[in-house]
Amino acid sequence: MREREACCNPGESSCCKVESIVSVDERGQMVLPKDVREKAKIRPGEKLAVVSMKNQDGEICCLSLIKAEELEGMVKSMLGPVMNDVFKTQI
Repeated sequence: MREREACCNPGESSCCKVESIVSVDERGQMVLPKDVREKAKIRPGEKLAVVSMKNQDGEICCLSLIKAEELEGMVKSMLGPVMNDVFKTQI
């Protein structure tokens, strides 16, 4: 798998936008609208990571969905060099 960079930088003003408003049902389920799934190229069965951000009071104020495959690539690109250094020092 090739290394991937984040799809947007947190400081960029055009990075995030509201795509839709969804409801959560009594079972805690929600539906991503078809046009959002198509734009994001989310396929049936694909795994999404739910990432949370907390405010100063420690309460979750923001939830983001990231394709698990993209998250894996981000983690590998961040930890890969560190792990390589760890293995080099052990040899």
